[in-house]
Amino acid sequence: MSSQRGGTLMRMRGLVRKEFLQVLRDPSALAIAFVLPVVLLLLFGYGVSLDAEHVPIAIVVEQPTPDTTSFCSELEHSLYFEPTYLHGMPAARQALMERRVDAILHLRHDFSEKLRRPGGASVQLIVNGVDANTARIINGYVEGAYAKWLEHRAIELGQTLAAPVNVEHRIWFNANVRSRNYLVPGVVAVVMTLIGSLLTALLMAREWERGTMEALMVTPVSMLEVLLGKILPYFILGMGGLALSVVMGVWLFEVPLRGSIWVLLLGSSLFLLTALGMGLFISTVTRVQFVAAQVAIITTFLPAFILSGFIFDIGSMPRPIQWITHVIPARYYVAILKTTFLAGDVWSVILPNCAALAVMATIFLGLTRRLSRKRLD
Repeated sequence: MSSQRGGTLMRMRGLVRKEFLQVLRDPSALAIAFVLPVVLLLLFGYGVSLDAEHVPIAIVVEQPTPDTTSFCSELEHSLYFEPTYLHGMPAARQALMERRVDAILHLRHDFSEKLRRPGGASVQLIVNGVDANTARIINGYVEGAYAKWLEHRAIELGQTLAAPVNVEHRIWFNANVRSRNYLVPGVVAVVMTLIGSLLTALLMAREWERGTMEALMVTPVSMLEVLLGKILPYFILGMGGLALSVVMGVWLFEVPLRGSIWVLLLGSSLFLLTALGMGLFISTVTRVQFVAAQVAIITTFLPAFILSGFIFDIGSMPRPIQWITHVIPARYYVAILKTTFLAGDVWSVILPNCAALAVMATIFLGLTRRLSRKRLD
């Protein structure tokens, strides 16, 4: 019994060493594991932003007064606007059509006069509606700037601003409303998906194409030992990619990590096992690199990017699509990442998502083990 266990450990050590040597000798594997995470994090951390800042806006003032000057000054000193003063609405509409500005703020000639009446004054805002999300953001920014200016003006005049409801905005978990805090944890899920599923599917399919898998089958190793020998190196590789991503996110992009690092490791381990199981399952079924790459991209990478809640809110998707997201492992991992990074150890969120990943990991690894036979078809 001890000699059999010793033989198993020796074979496992040899298989793991073989996999590590293959990874070290394959530049594409190292690029996917360590270069691609850096590129994706830099791209989404610096190049992609959901914030609308420095929005070019045209301001048309029909009759300049101290009130219009004060209000326009409020916009000039705002981080969200880059105002451009134009004479007349025709010039402003032309600038909007040519995409030199994204909105037009029109202050009519009776703005100051109506401001002193009980009903108050209104401003006209014309927004380019090609991008509906950006249009809503600009509209909200202008409404907020106008309300803030009215409040400051009332204080300067010693008046009380009459409002039926006093709204105080308080944002939880991402108080600065930085899209970087929202995007970087999602990028970690995409990185782990690429390392776990795409890399594993490609390298396993490559072994089938080159005949090295058949060479393994004539040795005393069992298929269970072969699968464990595949999982362990890529699990270590994936956790290395996770460590690199977390360090870049926390130190380079200053994304807060409010939860426990052990919770993050637990959720990442479960997701990585799920991704490895998917990659091994794909390579076992296809056995061709091109087909394995296409299947891995369609079934793992694209769903992790689109249907996981990484960028697009699942709650705003059509109901049938929301049902489909329940079979996407990245959905549960993204929820764990964003909760751990931004909110902390919220167990009512973490435990159900970890349980879902554990079930999926068991299913995919079990299917791979069942389909893997030590025989040549």
